[in-house]
Amino acid sequence: METGGMVSGRLAWLLSRCLVSLLLLLRGAGAQKGDGCGYTVMGPESGTLTSMNYPKTYLNNTVCEWDIHVKPGERILIKFGDFDIENSDSCHSSYLRIYDGVRESRTEIAKYCGLALQLESPIESRTNKVTVQFMSGTHISGRGFLASYSTTNKTDLITCLQKASHFSEPEYSKYCPAGCMTPFGEISGTVPLGYRDSSSLCMAGVHAGVVSNILGGQINVVISKGIDFYEGSLANNITSKVGSLSTTLFTFKTSGCYGTLGMESGVIPDAQINASSFLEWTDNTGQNNAWRSERARLKKLGPPWVASISNEFQWLQIDLSKLKKLTGIITTGSTIDKFNYYVSSYKIVYSEDGMKWTVYRQPHVGQDKIFRGNLDYNHEVRNNFIPPIVARFVKIHPLQWHKKIAMKVELLGCQFNAPPKLTMTEGPVLKPRANNNSRVRIDKTTFPPEIKNTTVTPIISKDLPLVTILVPVLVMSLTSIILILVCAWHCRNRKKKAEGTYDLPYWDRAGWWKGMKQFLPAKSAEHEETPVRYSSCESSRVRPREVATMLQAESAEYAQPLVGVAVGTLHQRSTFKPEECKEPGYADLDSYTNPEDAIYHAYAEPLPTNGPEYATPIIMDMSGHPIGPMGLPSTSTFKVPGSQAPPLVGTYNKLLSRTASSASTQVLYDTPKGTQGVCAVEEMVYQVPQSVPLQTTNREVPP
Repeated sequence: METGGMVSGRLAWLLSRCLVSLLLLLRGAGAQKGDGCGYTVMGPESGTLTSMNYPKTYLNNTVCEWDIHVKPGERILIKFGDFDIENSDSCHSSYLRIYDGVRESRTEIAKYCGLALQLESPIESRTNKVTVQFMSGTHISGRGFLASYSTTNKTDLITCLQKASHFSEPEYSKYCPAGCMTPFGEISGTVPLGYRDSSSLCMAGVHAGVVSNILGGQINVVISKGIDFYEGSLANNITSKVGSLSTTLFTFKTSGCYGTLGMESGVIPDAQINASSFLEWTDNTGQNNAWRSERARLKKLGPPWVASISNEFQWLQIDLSKLKKLTGIITTGSTIDKFNYYVSSYKIVYSEDGMKWTVYRQPHVGQDKIFRGNLDYNHEVRNNFIPPIVARFVKIHPLQWHKKIAMKVELLGCQFNAPPKLTMTEGPVLKPRANNNSRVRIDKTTFPPEIKNTTVTPIISKDLPLVTILVPVLVMSLTSIILILVCAWHCRNRKKKAEGTYDLPYWDRAGWWKGMKQFLPAKSAEHEETPVRYSSCESSRVRPREVATMLQAESAEYAQPLVGVAVGTLHQRSTFKPEECKEPGYADLDSYTNPEDAIYHAYAEPLPTNGPEYATPIIMDMSGHPIGPMGLPSTSTFKVPGSQAPPLVGTYNKLLSRTASSASTQVLYDTPKGTQGVCAVEEMVYQVPQSVPLQTTNREVPP
C-alpha cells in the first residue's frame, strides 16, 4: 500500500510538470539553465536577458542557455543593446550562438564574438522557438551582452538601454520589451512633470505606469523643453533619482485614466471607509485620540488610520459607490515625525458586489501581486494596476509594516462605462388551433430564412470635405451678387423718379443744344440771329398785357420754360438773383417775406429747396450782337443799374420792383429785337418763352 501510494504521488507530480510545460508552450515564455545566466525576464511576447554580472566583466568558464518560446504561428525578433565578448581564439571558447529551434532539432542562425561589437540589424527566427547560448572561456575583459526580444510584429522594438537622447523626433512611438526594470538602469524625474532626457525610456515607462515590467508594451513619447530640477520618487518598485538641469525632457501620452477618485477631495464620504480596527488611546494631557478609518485620506492634515493590532489580518476597505476603472494607488505613512509608522508591503483585494473578492495578480503570473509600500512615514509611493481592474470595493491587506500599521491612501482611475448587455426575451408560445379536417404536422422544423446584410458601405471620397465647403460658399456668393444687382437697380429707378420732376419736356430733349448757344463765343451778325433784347428804360413804358402779348408773338429761340402756366408760386425760389442794391423798393417787395402770392417766373425752373437762394446772372460780351429796330414798345424784365423803375400795375409791377438794383457793376440785359435801347448801353441776354399762355393776377403791392 505504501509503495502504491508512492507511485501514485510520483505520477501526479509528473502529470503536473507536464501540464505546466504545456501551459508555458501555449502562452509563450522560456527557460534558462547554466551558471553563466544573468538578469533574465521572459514574458509571453517579449523579454530581456543578459550575461552574468552585466555590465561588469563576465565570469570565466561559464555557460548559459535560454530557450525562448512564443505563440505558435509567431516568429521571434532579437535585438542587441550591448555586445562585448572577448575574442581570444576566433570565437572558439568565448562566443554567443543563436539557434532556430530548441534541443536536438535546432539549427544555427549566427555566432558572434568581439569587443564592442555593433550589431545594428535584428535577428529574425524562422519558427516560434529560439535557443540563445552563451559560452565564456578564460578572458581578461568584456562586459558580456544585453539582448531584448519580441514577436516579429513589433517592428519598433527597442532595448532597455536606449534613452530619449538617442532619438531626435519630437514625438515617436516605440515598443518596450518585458524586463526593463533592470538593477543597473537609472532615471530622473516623475509624472506629471516629466523625465530627464538621460533616463532610460523603457524604465521610465515602467516607473510612470505606462507599461508593465512583466509584459512590456507600447510607449508614446513627447519631447519638451527641459527644467531646472527633477524630483525623485518611488513608483512601481523603481526609484527615480533627483536630476539637475537638462536641455530636454520627455513625457508619455496616456489614456488619461489616472485621476483621483475621491479620498483626498472628500467625494467618498466617511461612512464608505471602513477598517478591521482602529487605534484609540489617551495621551499625557488626558485627551482621548481615535485614529479611525476616515483619517486614511491622502494629504489630509492630522494623524492617519492606525490599526489597533498590527498583524496580517488587518485591512482597510473603500467603497466607491459604483463600479470604477482602477489604474493605481498612492500610499503614505503617518506623515507625523513623532509617530514613525508606515506599511512597507501589502496586497490588493477587490470586488464588484462586496461578496466575492479577488486578489490582484499580474497576467501570466501564478501568484498574488505583492506591492511595495513606503520606505518612511512621509513620502508618497505609487503603484499601478496593469492591466486596470474594474471594481466597486477595494480592500488593502498590509503584509509588512514599521512599528504599527498606519497609512493614508488615494485611488487612481476613472469612470467605468460598461458595454450594453444584449438580453434575449422569449415571445409567447403560439399553439395551432385544432382542426378536424386537417392534420397538423409537428415533426417538421422550419427555419427562418437567412437574412444577409446587403447594406453597402458608402464610399467617402477625400474630396467630399472640400465639396461640402465650396458648395455653400458658392451659393452664398451668387446670392450676394444677385442682391447687390437688385439693390442697384432699385436705387437707379428711385433716382430716376426723383429727377423726373425737374427734367426737360420730351418734345424739347432733342434741341437741348440750343440753350447752350449763349455760352458759346459770339459769331458775326451774318451767320447768327440777333437775340431779342430789351432795355430797362423801355420796359418802364410797357404795360403788363403788352409784354405778355409780345412774348407770345415771338417764336422762342431757346428752350421752353418747364411750367407753361403762371401760377402763384410765392414759396418757390427764383433762379435769377437781382443785383444787390440799397433801394427800399426791393427790400419791401421781397417775395420771400411778402404774404401775398408771388409772381411765377417764366424764364427758368425753380431751384430745389436745398440749393442756393438765388442764381447769379450770366455775364456775356454782347458786342457782336447789333441791336435792330423793333416797332413794338417793350419793357425789360430786369432793371438797368442807375434807373428807377416806374410804378406798374399788377403782378408785372411786382416783377419790375423786385428786379431793381443800385449796384455799380455793369450788367447786360436782353432787349427785344429791332428796338434801340434808350437808356441802357449794356444788356443781358435771357430766354424768351415760346407761345405759351401766361396767366397773371393783378394785385397791388401793399404800400
